[in-house]
Amino acid sequence: MSVFVEIDHVDRVFPLPNGSSYVALKNIELKIKQGEFISLIGHSGCGKSTLLNIVAGLDKASRGGVILEGRQVTRPGPDRMVVFQNYSLLPWLTVYENIALAVDEVMKHLPKGDRKSIVQHHIDLVGLRQAVKKRPGELSGGMKQRVAIARALAIRPKLLLLDEPFGALDALTRGGLQEQLMKICEESHVTCIMVTHDVDEALLLSDRVVMLTNGPESHIGQILQVPIPRPRSRMEVVKHPSYYTMRNEIIYFLNQQKRDKKRKATQKVVIPRQGLEKVTLDIGFIPLTDCAPLVVAKEKGFFKKHGFEEVNLCRETSWNAIASGIATKRIDAAQMVAGMPLAMTIGMGENQPLPIVTSLVLSRNGNAITLSKRFYEQGVRTLSDFKKVIAQTQDRVYTLGVVHSSSMHNLMLRYWLASGGIDPDRDVNLIVIPPQQMVASLKAEKIDGYCVGEPWNSLAVNEDLGFVIATDLDIWPGNPDKVLGVSEDWVNQHPQTHIALIKALLEACQYCDEPRNREEILQLLCQPQYVGSAPESIRPGFIDPYNRGTGEAPQLLQRFNQFHLDNTNCPGRVEGLWLLTQLARWGITPFPKNWIEILERVRRVDLYGEAARQLRLSDLEPDRDPFKLFDGMVFNPDDPMGYLQRLDIRHEIQVKEIILDAAKTLQKAMS
Repeated sequence: MSVFVEIDHVDRVFPLPNGSSYVALKNIELKIKQGEFISLIGHSGCGKSTLLNIVAGLDKASRGGVILEGRQVTRPGPDRMVVFQNYSLLPWLTVYENIALAVDEVMKHLPKGDRKSIVQHHIDLVGLRQAVKKRPGELSGGMKQRVAIARALAIRPKLLLLDEPFGALDALTRGGLQEQLMKICEESHVTCIMVTHDVDEALLLSDRVVMLTNGPESHIGQILQVPIPRPRSRMEVVKHPSYYTMRNEIIYFLNQQKRDKKRKATQKVVIPRQGLEKVTLDIGFIPLTDCAPLVVAKEKGFFKKHGFEEVNLCRETSWNAIASGIATKRIDAAQMVAGMPLAMTIGMGENQPLPIVTSLVLSRNGNAITLSKRFYEQGVRTLSDFKKVIAQTQDRVYTLGVVHSSSMHNLMLRYWLASGGIDPDRDVNLIVIPPQQMVASLKAEKIDGYCVGEPWNSLAVNEDLGFVIATDLDIWPGNPDKVLGVSEDWVNQHPQTHIALIKALLEACQYCDEPRNREEILQLLCQPQYVGSAPESIRPGFIDPYNRGTGEAPQLLQRFNQFHLDNTNCPGRVEGLWLLTQLARWGITPFPKNWIEILERVRRVDLYGEAARQLRLSDLEPDRDPFKLFDGMVFNPDDPMGYLQRLDIRHEIQVKEIILDAAKTLQKAMS
């Protein structure tokens, strides 16, 4: 069925008296089919009614808009009728006259007799025949709301908008009206959007429940499908086998938001007297091609432009050293592998949870899977070929290197192997090796292949030690590779410094994705304090066509090293959720039951957006649509556990609620 209503990336920003602004809604994107019943649920102040008013045309989006049947909503109209909580009836008119007023205004083209029949029909529809001559002052609350519903439906709107229509009614009256509304909507095939605080009401009436996070910058946190067949009755809904599971899921979402609101209310905010709280920073990095934004920000003056007096780029020996440096406060910030902030926040291995914030993706793509050249000589060209060699080898288990358990290299290599029927924990042996030791380990035959970033794949190809069997463009083009990581405690203590750091690196990322700058950046990277590699090992994929070491002509790979284009830098929550599923899939971390809360605290789209807006760049988060990798397995961000259960090769999934307290956790880390 085609899209009937599209809420297209809606923002709503309200100006404040002090000259600043309040972002009530951020990047609301929702597609609704004809005849669907959608409920909006969330805590007070999350922008539910504001969103409904924008759809109704009573308010205007600051950015984005609403499309109804292919036409943009710009003002109120009879194709959208709103039923408010306070009834909005004219007190001097009777039940009949209140309904007739709307019908006569909208349907002037119809004969008087036809209009009268329409009014009478809708009075009967809501069961008010005995009260037709009464005025609102003579009616109960439930009867008034029935008049409002009859008036809204009588003009035959395409879209019915309900703003907590039963919120002020007693339970018995509310239940009767809910049943009546459900019956009317099914008979009329009207599309509905309803704002509610009532979880049971949402499940009774809805096809989908859209859950909104707290403001500011309220956005869609989760969408719950309600697979209960229609027509429905209250008892059938309650007895449905999925009812209590769905009810608990909504309540758990609301409890996460309640906890988040309480945490923010007690959070100490540091307000600097002048400029930045800290102007000298130590930032950790690993010598890889995709450390380019950090190098460019320092060498091209972007750090100084944004107020930093001195930034020391600290070349680290391993990703474990990066994690340790942040945990012990030896360094202020770091280039991190994409899964590290989430894994550290959850508490990977025996480590205590340490909340880590990432407000910027530094790079996407740029990795490859390299196998020893002897596999190529054995005829290995594809994943299925590799599986055959593994099956035929009885006397040993092949060892493959990855750079860190939480890295995209590990997760992508595991995904790639598993998609070909190879269990990465049984059929091969995976070990962690720092990137700069990969080639030496391959040469010494300590490992049989690896997944790593450049220049370490090209160096193996140039030395004829290995061949690239797959790049991450073959597996998941546009995957997040490296991110900026800082502790949550550090962000809270240095809010302006953090925004300035994001801005400096954002501009550096822009600079890195300008093709005419790549030769200059290459020379910077080749300096010994940064990557220190020969230019011919960095050029493939970064500037030149990519040589896989297979004897075929090098291939020009578009955006093999991607730093800014196509919304590279936004730390989207959907891809963060995929990372959480893969960390859980392989037993690296449990899957957090409160995954929405974890994503909200780690993947700080709000802070990225603030920095982007100050630079007049787009602050849009990617759509929360389902997506798939090369094997066609669809990842639905509203059903992460269902996705995990569909994966054939995986560990037993552990689910655990992660309770975070930044202050206590940091104290434990320092003790």
